[in-house]
Amino acid sequence: MLKHGIAALAALLLVGCNSGESEGGIDEMRLINAGDDSANWITHGRTYSEQRYSPLDAVNRDTVANLGLAWYADMDTARGQEATPLVMDGKLYVTTAWSKVFAFDAATGEPLWSYDPQVPGETGVKVCCDVVNRGLAAWGDKLFLGTLDGRLVALDRETGKVLWEKVTVDQSKAYSITGAPRVIDGKVLIGNGGAEFGVRGYIAAYDADDGSELWRFYTVPGDEGEDQPEYLQKAAETWTQGTGEIGGGGTVWDSMAYDPELDLLYFGVGNGSPWNRAYRSPGADGKGEGDNLYLSSIVAIRPDTGEYVWHYQTTPGETWDYTATQHIILADMNIDGKDRKVLMQAPKNGFFYVLDRETGEFISGKPYIPLNWATGIDANGRPIENPETRIDRTGKPALVMPGPLGGHNWHPMAYHPGENLVYIPAFEAAMLYAPEANWKPDMKRGFNVGFDIGAGDLPPDLGFRREVGSTIKGKLVAWDPVKQEPRWTVEHPGAWNGGLLATGGGLVFQGTQESTFNAYDAASGDKLWSFDAQTGVVAPPMTYMVGGEQYVAVLAGWGGALAITADGGIIAKDKPVRNVSRLLVFKLGGSAQLPAASEFAATPLDPPPSKASAAVIEEGRKSYARYCAVCHAPGAVGSTVLPDLRRSGALENAAVWLQIVHDGALKDNGMVSFRDSLTKEQMEAIRQYVIKRANEDKAMEAQVAKGRVARR
Repeated sequence: MLKHGIAALAALLLVGCNSGESEGGIDEMRLINAGDDSANWITHGRTYSEQRYSPLDAVNRDTVANLGLAWYADMDTARGQEATPLVMDGKLYVTTAWSKVFAFDAATGEPLWSYDPQVPGETGVKVCCDVVNRGLAAWGDKLFLGTLDGRLVALDRETGKVLWEKVTVDQSKAYSITGAPRVIDGKVLIGNGGAEFGVRGYIAAYDADDGSELWRFYTVPGDEGEDQPEYLQKAAETWTQGTGEIGGGGTVWDSMAYDPELDLLYFGVGNGSPWNRAYRSPGADGKGEGDNLYLSSIVAIRPDTGEYVWHYQTTPGETWDYTATQHIILADMNIDGKDRKVLMQAPKNGFFYVLDRETGEFISGKPYIPLNWATGIDANGRPIENPETRIDRTGKPALVMPGPLGGHNWHPMAYHPGENLVYIPAFEAAMLYAPEANWKPDMKRGFNVGFDIGAGDLPPDLGFRREVGSTIKGKLVAWDPVKQEPRWTVEHPGAWNGGLLATGGGLVFQGTQESTFNAYDAASGDKLWSFDAQTGVVAPPMTYMVGGEQYVAVLAGWGGALAITADGGIIAKDKPVRNVSRLLVFKLGGSAQLPAASEFAATPLDPPPSKASAAVIEEGRKSYARYCAVCHAPGAVGSTVLPDLRRSGALENAAVWLQIVHDGALKDNGMVSFRDSLTKEQMEAIRQYVIKRANEDKAMEAQVAKGRVARR
């Protein structure tokens, strides 16, 4: 079990690391001892424990007021930016949207090299939540990248040259990769996404030298009759049918952490496919049944072999898209007078969990946001469910908190060991879940969730929309994991705020939807510094040292799930958030200046008149909700990241509309053909629905201009 019991001795190999002057490849001992290397940031969460805490303290409570922009780099992808840069030996490496990679001199910002994997534009239709990428892994003299279309690519760290690449998924299906790989002892670990589109999830290990697959761990059972390992046979007992055509979901699209002493790799498992358990795992009465392992679970395995060790399921019988793929943090702390090795997570379902990371034993769990799907957790660690929100059992719509974006999404938390606090980028947002009658899977296109995504569309009433928007709250919560309560909370005007960094200078850094990048006092939550980033910041910050100076870096660029689905209609209010994709790097005394921000102005709504029948428009609404809303927003109230269809010039011309939707004229931009899923008549019905919606909102805006609707 104590595979790396003498790992601490390897710290002697890190001579010079704290000055930022060390050189050499990344090996297992350097990764194990990354916590002692304050100058560099060599793995996704800085250390295998994923605490995102740096002991660097030159930038601190007293000096942060002097923090200024040292340099910046504009990116060529105007989509969501979610990556954490890596810094090694004075060089910074970062990924951007569309899985591109850039290398810079970490002190000056001088570009060193770039790599574009040439992801086909049509891949964009296979992802639920923007064409993002969250970062790289390093081993030896290589960098490893997971691409949106499912490849694992090894790059030469010095030149960016491709050394090998491996297709890790069935590219005929809607698999994708947005997460950052990790490396353990020469094994590159990567999962994938695509549960909303009907795939079967897994995590796999690949040889860092040549990309050969070493093992694969499936998270849900296969079809009935398949020969499966024991852990999947046990899982199959919690399903009423094989996953078969529907895939089952359970994708491992983000979080991983590793304990070298226990030699355990931990990862989070995603939602079911479809979401609605009544279709995924129906009982004899046609209603949802079974826990459906290992959906929405934290799983521990041996990284050498992929051998199952333990699991803990946060949401048995998942039906609300309550993934457990959110950030996992490992720490040692005293609980009830006993020293415990713990694992902590705040998954989508709204509970903060503390587990024993050696055994998977449930220690404690409390809500970190308001929720109504459960009333608590019992002594065995199982949620006490509210039966009224069990929509897969009732078959009736229900307003459930949190909604499918969760109380916490992918945005990384941070842990400050000195304060013993976990900082959570949380938010409150409910959703009306309405089961879709007679749902059938479509494995070619569209959201396979088993719910009518358009059922909760907001009416063309600006006042009402703003009231709904006001109920969506963003928060920075400083959570005490022992007392299971917040020590302090900062409320943000916007909901979709950035990941976090904690430092030895007593600071917590976070970007916001309000286009700021802020530093807070780690003990009190007082805001000590703020920078106008000119765009929403969702990526997590990191920090490093070069030449004796501490730098703080963050990748800015508005995007991601909420940004592409609600920005224009709810959360933006009177101030739409624009995308300006940049890497921002700060140091004490930095004096660089960003270019002046340009004003954002949406094209006025000017649709053709709405003349279609109510029946045609309703057919269009249903098809839009299933096939279009995931990218173009529910209710056709578009974002500032992807095209707002209410303002599309194609609305005027049915033939042009079909060229795009049927023929795939814009496939290189991500808008592929839907001919295999929709008839031409259905495509025209969607156009008529969007025309109606555009006319409704045009009339609403005219009322606002005349002062008939209060600006509240």
